[in-house]
Amino acid sequence: MRNVVFKLLGINIVVFILQIVLGTGFTELFLLDSSRLLFEPWRLVTSMFLHGDLNHLFFNMYGLFLFGSFLEPKIGSKRFLWVYLCSGLLAGLLGSFVYARALGASGALMGIIGLMIIVMPQLRLLFFFVIPMPLWVAGVIWVAIDTVGIFIPNGVANIAHLVGMAAGLGYGLYMKKKGMLHTPTTHVRAESSYSHSSKIELNDEDINEYLRTGRL
Repeated sequence: MRNVVFKLLGINIVVFILQIVLGTGFTELFLLDSSRLLFEPWRLVTSMFLHGDLNHLFFNMYGLFLFGSFLEPKIGSKRFLWVYLCSGLLAGLLGSFVYARALGASGALMGIIGLMIIVMPQLRLLFFFVIPMPLWVAGVIWVAIDTVGIFIPNGVANIAHLVGMAAGLGYGLYMKKKGMLHTPTTHVRAESSYSHSSKIELNDEDINEYLRTGRL
């Protein structure tokens, strides 16, 4: 389960190569077609790994690499994969009520970004590669762009993006409420010649002090 980000990158790239080699028939077989979804539900999963062209693939994979590389070490590989897949599935499912056909990893990626906004809201990035701003501000702008895009036909599944973002934000708030984002206390067991054993709880500050001075 380690390095899920790189495994997902690899799968998406391999599938895109198959799309090129095998032609449109391969893509048609696995994209999200709302008219067939009831009898072919696997399309919710397979459509997440298909892309319309090289630009579509590049920007989704760039986002996955950029944000995933920060987030996966913070929350663990299994939870990262779970959030990625669930966000993509939910985005595809709700999007199928609006869009006749869809494909791409954008819904899943937006879920990862939504979770990152909760985990690392002050992380600074270059919006559109130019404007520096905190991640949470960029998130507000992305939501605004997708909201406006709903009313302007542009070939982009804006509603699916918003659903994915909402899924990531919702799970991030759940993790925060449950205290799952706090650094765990480190436990050290010390053996004593005068007693059987004793358990000492040290926080990160105590451990750093010990490593620096040799004193507790």
